[in-house]
Amino acid sequence: MTAESAVAQAISRIPDPEVPVISIADLGILRAVDVDEQAHTVTVTVTPTYSGCPAMEAIASRIVFEADRQGYAADVRTQLSPAWTTDWMSDEGRAALSRFGIAPPGPAPTGEPSGPVAVTLTRHVVTCPLCGSTDTTEIAHFGSTACKALRRCNACLEPFDEFKAI
Repeated sequence: MTAESAVAQAISRIPDPEVPVISIADLGILRAVDVDEQAHTVTVTVTPTYSGCPAMEAIASRIVFEADRQGYAADVRTQLSPAWTTDWMSDEGRAALSRFGIAPPGPAPTGEPSGPVAVTLTRHVVTCPLCGSTDTTEIAHFGSTACKALRRCNACLEPFDEFKAI
């Protein structure tokens, strides 16, 4: 394993501080890791899940710490455009959320429609990560963090978080 891949792997495995069962790479917020082996520096680009995400300071600190453990100085850059979307989450990350009891997000909403907008009635269906039932109800639009909603399964009666699709 090269030094470059070791530092990149260490950074990619950093857990999200708010949902520690998913890494920042699987969450999709880790956008780039550029390593300069000569200078022993690493430039890491991250995109927050939303512009006011309180976990970004902790994530940046952990990136600096992990890089230092590998013998590198880190420069952490925040990139707001394009905006993060749940479509950037990996399949492994979605599975980890489900195993942890958090309903993973479905596809992100599409862009702004052009022209007339058809009105249709649909039901937002979220599968309970505990029993698999689709008979669930949103209890609160904001759950333990702003990026999650609090839901209850009407079959097993257990509450659970839903990671919102954005």
